Amino acid sequence: MLQQSLDLALVSGVGEGGIPDAAFDQAVADLAPALARLAGEAKTLPLLGLPAETADLEPVRVAAARLRDGASDILVLGTGGSSLGGQTLAQLTGYGTAGLSAFLPEPRVHFIDNLDPLTFAALLKTLPLKTTKFVSISKSGGTGETLLQTIAAITALRGAGIAEDKIGWHFQGLSEPAKPGKLHALRALLEPFGVPFLEHHTGVGGRYSVLTNCGLLPAAVLGLDIVALRQGAAKALAPVLAGKGVKETPAALGAALNLAAMRNGKNIAVLMPYADKLALLTRWWMQLWAESLGKDGQGTQPVGALGPVDQHSQQQLYLAGPKDRLFTVLTVANKGKGPAIDAALAKQIGEGDFADKTIGDLVAAQGLAMIDTFAKNGRAVRKLHVDVVDEASHGEILMHFMLETVLTGYAMGVDPFDQPAVEEAKILAKRYLAEGRG
Repeated sequence: MLQQSLDLALVSGVGEGGIPDAAFDQAVADLAPALARLAGEAKTLPLLGLPAETADLEPVRVAAARLRDGASDILVLGTGGSSLGGQTLAQLTGYGTAGLSAFLPEPRVHFIDNLDPLTFAALLKTLPLKTTKFVSISKSGGTGETLLQTIAAITALRGAGIAEDKIGWHFQGLSEPAKPGKLHALRALLEPFGVPFLEHHTGVGGRYSVLTNCGLLPAAVLGLDIVALRQGAAKALAPVLAGKGVKETPAALGAALNLAAMRNGKNIAVLMPYADKLALLTRWWMQLWAESLGKDGQGTQPVGALGPVDQHSQQQLYLAGPKDRLFTVLTVANKGKGPAIDAALAKQIGEGDFADKTIGDLVAAQGLAMIDTFAKNGRAVRKLHVDVVDEASHGEILMHFMLETVLTGYAMGVDPFDQPAVEEAKILAKRYLAEGRG
């Protein structure tokens, strides 16, 4: 279960540099209408219906089984929310974790979310294409990166001698249904090859889609428990559906803290988990926060960090730089876990206190020490904690941050679901491509 403590974020907890208690109290009051609005949308906002949804799980399992069949490698083609959610779930299996990812069993899953010509060309040249499959994800069906990657993959398969009637075996599509009278580019590209499609939820945008088939499909391919993911999400959502008040709803309290931080000059929000399995969570959260709230001259800059490694790379700035940040440190019950430290070797290096401890003991101590050091230096820090990182806890964390983001947006007076600036850049990029500019 996700635990949250806000005491060390306030002036009463850390002194000067904290968020004024009165400002937090005002933000709590200001969150009440936002929470009431969200609770009133329980039956109309598709995001809130996902934890209880079950009808879409079997199609996901069927598609996952089809992808796994005969595959040595599976490339997930998509960008932004179409990929980051899947990546943070995949990290539960070791994906993207230094040292572990190279030893994962087949089928190996690769998320090709950043369009780089040299990287993609090298991949297509290196992969065993006869046993490689591709998942093309685009909510609209018109995402330029996904379309170009898919075309390049089809061309590479042809170059490898794959017959036209076999190309469909190598693909799975995931997109919204086609609209009458309007070209759906991704379907027009893949359906002639007989490629099956899962339908992207029309009411859930990319950065909120981690608990839809966008995130669940790669999770299922990797053997994760997709039911437990949604059950965990239901825990974070339960207080909202039950009509609880702000102080009884963790996501609403988190939103109030962020709102108070914004109003008091803390224009940077840092998320720092202490577990490799949560490293990619920070990338997913950064898009969620930035794209949802950066509007009308408002918002805070999201920054991802990872403990304990970033104690060595960022701590100096965090402790001795400007007091313009709200820190969220997410710890895990690491105590007693991992390799044990040999007593004789510990004594040999002059660190007798290491004797018979575990690496997990040190990481647990580092997380606690980082929180206390923030507080002693007048830095506003929120504490989040989970005992284990598994599907259920991860689902709860993901839903907590999505609800926190939506509630913050409502209280700020911005729409947390649109992204007009992003759309403008996409349109301009396509025009420049057509004109041969770059």
